[in-house]
Amino acid sequence: MSTEDPGWSRRAVEALREAPALAGRCRVMAIEGRSGAGKTLLAGRIAAEADCPLLHMDDLYPGWEGLEAAVPLVRAWILQPLARGGDPRWRRHDWERGAPGAWQHTPVQELLVIEGCGSGARQLRPFLSVLAWVHAPDDVRAARLDAREDAADYAPYRSLWARQEQGFYADHRPREHADLVVDNP
Repeated sequence: MSTEDPGWSRRAVEALREAPALAGRCRVMAIEGRSGAGKTLLAGRIAAEADCPLLHMDDLYPGWEGLEAAVPLVRAWILQPLARGGDPRWRRHDWERGAPGAWQHTPVQELLVIEGCGSGARQLRPFLSVLAWVHAPDDVRAARLDAREDAADYAPYRSLWARQEQGFYADHRPREHADLVVDNP
């Protein structure tokens, strides 16, 4: 699937609606991929098309070295409550203070989209109805990262984050387990 094809977001939502509910009665789509691949933008389009909540891993990472540490938080705060028929309750990371922020509540009906690096971790996959991998060429990803509104804040951590991604993807291999691969040139 390519974002250059008309109707790609509709087809992604159809795939989610047709997949079995694996988190209680909720169908969860995780949108995974390297930094700058376009996950956030694509997830926003899919969530809007599906008329469902969107959770960002960026809100859950406990700091710049927290990619792996966010995985058990997603499982405990979001996916396990859904599996028990409840709603997610989670703490947004306060990036300015470098500490957990206030508790958030996200009412979920039948569909939920989670986007970000780590959302396709092996510990989360049993709850995921659809795992989507977003791919963009390295030069495109780099240009997108440079053009981000928060590029100056992100720049000092870019190589640290890239190393975490490399280790995470080598270990968890979400692309190999993806139900959808979305090319986002």
